[in-house]
This record gives sequence, C-alpha cells and structure tokens, in this order.
Amino acid sequence: MTQMPPKVDVPRAAPAPPVPVTLADTGLTSDKVEALIIKTLYSGEMSGLQVSDSVRLPYPILEPIIERARGERLIEVRGAAGAGTAGYKYALTDLGRERAREAMEVNQYTGPAPVPLDAYVAAMKQLSSVRGFIDRERLRDGFAQLVISEHIFEQLGPAVNANKAVFLYGSPGNGKTVIGEGLGRAIGGDMYMPYALDIDGYIVTMYDPITHESLETEAAPSSIIAEAQRDRRWIRIKRPVVIVGGELTLDMLDLTFNKVSKFYEAPLQLKANGGVFLVDDFGRQRMRPEDLLNRWIVPLESRVDYLTLHTGKKFQIPFDVLTVFATNLDPLSLADEAFLRRIPYKIEIEDPTLQQFSRIFEMICIRRELKYHPVMVAYLHRRHYRPGSRPLRACQPRDLIEQVTALCHYRGEEPRITRELLDAACAAYFVDDTTGSQTNSRLRRRDAQVQ
Repeated sequence: MTQMPPKVDVPRAAPAPPVPVTLADTGLTSDKVEALIIKTLYSGEMSGLQVSDSVRLPYPILEPIIERARGERLIEVRGAAGAGTAGYKYALTDLGRERAREAMEVNQYTGPAPVPLDAYVAAMKQLSSVRGFIDRERLRDGFAQLVISEHIFEQLGPAVNANKAVFLYGSPGNGKTVIGEGLGRAIGGDMYMPYALDIDGYIVTMYDPITHESLETEAAPSSIIAEAQRDRRWIRIKRPVVIVGGELTLDMLDLTFNKVSKFYEAPLQLKANGGVFLVDDFGRQRMRPEDLLNRWIVPLESRVDYLTLHTGKKFQIPFDVLTVFATNLDPLSLADEAFLRRIPYKIEIEDPTLQQFSRIFEMICIRRELKYHPVMVAYLHRRHYRPGSRPLRACQPRDLIEQVTALCHYRGEEPRITRELLDAACAAYFVDDTTGSQTNSRLRRRDAQVQ
C-alpha cells in the first residue's frame, strides 16, 4: 500500500492582537497616554470618541486619564455631542497647550498609540508559527502571470519553505526582480503590523502606506457600546514585499531619526518583517559589496537584527524575512565563502528557450489585446536573433511589443504585430542590430510612397 504524502499546510489567518481592556494591557504608562492625548488635542477640540479613534485605544481606557487631565486643568469641556463623557467636546486650556508644547519637545508624534517592543516580538513569533508551507500549486499560483521553468520551481519551493536567504543570479532581463515579487505572492496571506513601536520611551513608526498594502475596511464610528474586535493600534496588511536597488545604502538599514519631529522611522528590513526583502541589482549599490554583506551576516545566521538608538542603546528585533539577493554579476566576485554559506539557495536564472520566449510573447499580446501570430516570433528569431547568435531575454517580448504599440499610436494606426513593425522595433531596441540601417531605409521608402 502506497503511503500518501503528508498534507501541506496553507497559511492560516494571521492572529489578531487582542483588544486591550485595561491600561496595563496596552503596555503603556498613563503619562505616555496622557502626553499623546494632549498632543492630539493641540490641533483643536475633539470629542472623546474622536480622541479614541485617533489614538486607537478604547475610550474606557482613556476616560480616567482624560478626567485626571481635567482635574489638573489641562483639558476643559467645550460642549457635548452625545450621552456620557465620550460625547463631550474637549479642548486644551492655556496650561494644557503649554504642557503639549513640552510633550512635543520630547517628540512630535501623534496618531495611533505605540506598541511596546516586547509585544511586537511576541506577535512576530506567533505569526511565524502560522506561516505554513507552500506546495507546487501555491507556488505556481504566485507566478501565474510568468513563464518559469520547472527546475526553477523545484529550487524556489524549498527555499520559501525553509525561509532562508536566496541568491538569484544570471543575465539581465530574465526576471530576477519579478521572481522576487512572485515569491511574496506565493507566500501570500496577511499579517498585523503596529503603526508604531515604543522602545524605552522612543517612538519608531512602522506602517508605511507606500511600502505596505492595507487590508483594512472602512471602519464604522467608534462606540463605547460596540467594542472593537482587536487592538486597533495594529493595521492588517498583506505580507510585505520590500524592494531596493542601487539606491540602497547602509544608513537605510538603520533607524532614521528625525531631529525635528524627534521620532524614528523603521529601517527597510524591519518594514519587511513577515514578508520578502529583495535586494535588486546587488553589487551595484553605492557601497562596497563587502560592507553590505558584513551588515547581513548576523541577521541571516541568527534570524535577529540589532538596531541602535541615537542615545547609543542597542536593542534586538526579529528578522523573520525571506531575503532575496538578485544580481547579474558573478556571485563569486561579490561574496566570499563565509557569506555564501549563509545563503543556502543559489539559483541561476537562465535565458528562456525559444518555446518559453514564444509563450511570453503570446501572454504579452493577450494582455495588450493584440492578435498573436506564432509566425511573427519565428520571423523575429530568424531575422534578429539567429544571425548574430543574440541571446533571448525574458524581458524582450514586452519591450518590443511596447515599441511596436508606441509606433502604431504615433502613426495613428491600430496596434498590430507585423514584420515591418518588428523590424522597426528591433532597429531602435538593439544597439548592435545589423539590420537597423536596412530597416530605416525601408521605412523611409514606405513613408515617401505614402506621401
């Protein structure tokens, strides 16, 4: 009797952070919450529920802190918009505005209350436990819009399941970047990320609407009756895919301290936690590859990273990231044996075969609503690739079809694929195209006949 293979796990829903019921549940002191409330009210009067929405904490936790501030004549009531103190309109007194300015000397952060570092570390450990594994079907779903060789799948799948670093190398234009993005889609799922962290009283902002894709739905107005289903200091997002290229510097891997606002922004690898961090064009950064590699040796080995506050204090954070290095340079010229050992999966992305090239060409035509003619690919290969032994690249079907479409639009014609248009596209695209002068002459003769 043949034993069936064990069922492969699929990613379960990310565990939602529980709603804090008491101030102790938030991990914050009443003074920190009071300072945040006062800075929030510095912009103008707000109801109790509006303050609750701004700092993302339940109003019952805020109510005694607000009442204490009223007793100290920092806050006053300007009216009421509903029953109970949650509907009161609050504003700062002169003393409150002075206290707010003092709080802003510490930091000017306003918004969702921060989450303590230890709560974030615990949440990341829990998230890692529900990550699950992927099988062939899930991996292929992540690359549904790409043409990938089977032997590449067989190398990518184990790398994702091991959650180890991956080194993608090979000639330019064969999709190393989009493969890194595809890995993020294949992992899939969602997670919760805090808007900000509290680290020894310092604020580190985490959520970045440019980097992260929010999965939050439009929330209904807060209510002291209808309680939230989770801690609203966390935002639900897709597992992140953070991509950096030649612009990467060592400073971007450390905390960024704003001397004016006096709070920090999380570095790229921290924003990528729980997802994929793709270092594209590795070896072309504005630093020596050795410097970047030395920065990554500890995180890749121990799965933790160390960051430093401007005070000099170091702290440890989880490094739960699938790190992908993509380069068209020789890996042996970029890294020594000690570093390459820490990247167990080294995958060469080879040039596509003619069959794969044709399939990519067809897929691009379908997306652009162009009629696909296999004979056009055969002509393209025979005319512009085979004579000079020009290598096929996965990006070329897209680039050439874009050139053909642009030329048709310029001429006022309906976009289509013809031999003449392919000749013109190749003449403009390939700098060593030996047929370029012949094509240009033929086009000039055609234009003369039209005129």
